[in-house]
Amino acid sequence: MTRLSDLFRTIGRPVLIGFTVAGDPDYESGIGIAKTIIGAGADILELGVPFTDPVADGPVIQKAHGRALSGGATTDRLFSTVREIRKSSDVPIVLLVYYNIIYRRGVGEFCREAAAAGIDGILAVDLPPEESEEMERHLGQHCIDRISIVTPGTSDERMKMIAGHTSGFLYLTTLLGVTGARERLAKESRELVRRAGKHSDLPLCVGFGISRPEHVREIVSTGAQGVIVGSAIVSRIEGHLDNVAAMNEDIREYVKTLRDAIGN
Repeated sequence: MTRLSDLFRTIGRPVLIGFTVAGDPDYESGIGIAKTIIGAGADILELGVPFTDPVADGPVIQKAHGRALSGGATTDRLFSTVREIRKSSDVPIVLLVYYNIIYRRGVGEFCREAAAAGIDGILAVDLPPEESEEMERHLGQHCIDRISIVTPGTSDERMKMIAGHTSGFLYLTTLLGVTGARERLAKESRELVRRAGKHSDLPLCVGFGISRPEHVREIVSTGAQGVIVGSAIVSRIEGHLDNVAAMNEDIREYVKTLRDAIGN
């Protein structure tokens, strides 16, 4: 049993997943931000792995990737970041990573180092299930969950197939397109949760576009087991680049409002 499966089995309520890019805006500050997100109530931490061409991400998170890379982000520093977080927290940690980074490191080596650092799940956002046999084998050897994404445009047949290649939880996006906070959630969110529940027994976690407590309550009302918030957290980093203390306080207060919206 993994930390992710144990969490969903025992927590008794929907979970809050908070996202930040590892190393944004720099290595030390990035570690502090991750700890702030956890301390404010996130049940799962999702770390974006800095990459030069994050095609699934909108402008807010793209700029975060750029800041992290400019600040010296590397794969070694990514694993070091996770090890530092693990000194004070046992919350599940999931990586959102572009497959080029895994492939360049070596699939087996990346998965081995990830497990040793304390990573619980990996979402290789641009790796289709048809091409994932090697990675799934190594993830299984190291007891790391393979997270996958489905969208409102995913057919029922393909959704069932993707779910068959997934463990930990299934990541549902509220919209087509890239990440980014939105004023309103897509009407398709409730239907997507319903459809995904027909084809998978995995926990269903919804992300993309969620930025307000009312969005969180809306997602919880669909029956989803988790809510994922990314761009709205990362924007608070960008808003306080000259004051790390204010940055962490803003993130802390914001994440608390999201956690309160989930309820007990």
